[in-house]
Amino acid sequence: MDRSILQKCIHCGMCLPSCPTYQETKIERNSPRGRISLMKAIAEHAMELTPEFAHELYFCLGCLACQSACPVGVDYKTLFEASRQDIEKSKVLNNLFRLTARTLLIKFLFLSPTRLRTFGKLLRLFQKTGLVKWINGFPFLPQKLREMALALPPIAPRFSFELISSHEIPSGNKSLYKVGLLTGCVQDLVFPNINRDTADVLLYNGCEVFCPPRQGCCGSLHAHNGEMETAQQLAKALISAFPVERLDGIITNSAGCGSHLKHFAELFPKGSEWRKKAEKWDQKVYDIHEWLVKIGYSIPKPTSLTIHSIRVTYHDACHLCHGQKIKNEPRKILKSLPNVEFVELKDADNCCGSAGIYNILQPTMAKKLLLKKIERIKETTASVVCTANPGCLLFIQKGLREQALNHQLVHPISLLAHYYRLTNQDSLEVPQSKA
Repeated sequence: MDRSILQKCIHCGMCLPSCPTYQETKIERNSPRGRISLMKAIAEHAMELTPEFAHELYFCLGCLACQSACPVGVDYKTLFEASRQDIEKSKVLNNLFRLTARTLLIKFLFLSPTRLRTFGKLLRLFQKTGLVKWINGFPFLPQKLREMALALPPIAPRFSFELISSHEIPSGNKSLYKVGLLTGCVQDLVFPNINRDTADVLLYNGCEVFCPPRQGCCGSLHAHNGEMETAQQLAKALISAFPVERLDGIITNSAGCGSHLKHFAELFPKGSEWRKKAEKWDQKVYDIHEWLVKIGYSIPKPTSLTIHSIRVTYHDACHLCHGQKIKNEPRKILKSLPNVEFVELKDADNCCGSAGIYNILQPTMAKKLLLKKIERIKETTASVVCTANPGCLLFIQKGLREQALNHQLVHPISLLAHYYRLTNQDSLEVPQSKA
């Protein structure tokens, strides 16, 4: 725990209105200020690291809204991740089920893209057979495991490496930039179409795309859950998978991943060789919206196919707006689309409750936040809802489905790709590939 960051908090309470858990409970320990007070007490040996403290840190969404609200710039992300690391080292929460689940998922499955995709194929088969509907009929399985199985999203018929070649160049070989494309984990298994859309948008804007087929998890899940050594291992593997020196940018389209991907250097000791490599990596990582605005993306032109107006709203994924400070770029892109009426979503930057695996671990609080988000969406009367994180897409879709609402939920880049295809139907159909 970095004492200098702890000391920076002046306990002013400016973070309280922004904290979702505090706003629901009005309990001080459920606030950023309260949690920092507990961290400080443990760091100064005024109290022990207890199971109660551990539960409190896992009750926190890690949405970083408090970090945006803080007038003195307290780095809550670092405190939050360091505290969870201390919790895991202390083993105060360990039990057989938790230890087994973390070992299988975090330390085994997500360490290998081959294992993860094999699991995805098996899960896809399980879902196709319809057996998942009967999961509650297996009483020998722990209830938590049954709930997790039922909450798993549908696996896509093909993964990213089957949709995107390892090296694609723009039509006519008009390459202005060389970029790496990150495909992610959940995104790869559930939303590979978003990765294909991202590649198409990059190609259309003159970017030569490098997309290694065996790239693995970025480690954000591990860093957010106290497994820093594993996060470091995954960062090394990802950096090694890309020709970093040859690239102008490394592009991510997942808010949660992007917030972590831009800070790989913090995982390694100062002065180390890997620290130097990670610093070069960090300088080149861009969120896709950020990159497009930076290079001056091509605005789709209206045609006879885009004469019908649609109303679009946008939910800020926490780790895009609070973690990466990217709010205007997605809105700029959406507002530039022909015949799109953009309507602002009230409390757009309030967490939807997904927060990685939070919605599985803390379903009650997650559901409260989701219901609030759905009500705000209904107020807009928009037919299309955009957001830039796979977890948000899945969780908000779940909320819409439960209320029998038929809003279309899409990533902003998928919507942009759609308009490119309408206005330039021949430009994206056959991207050139290199082995």
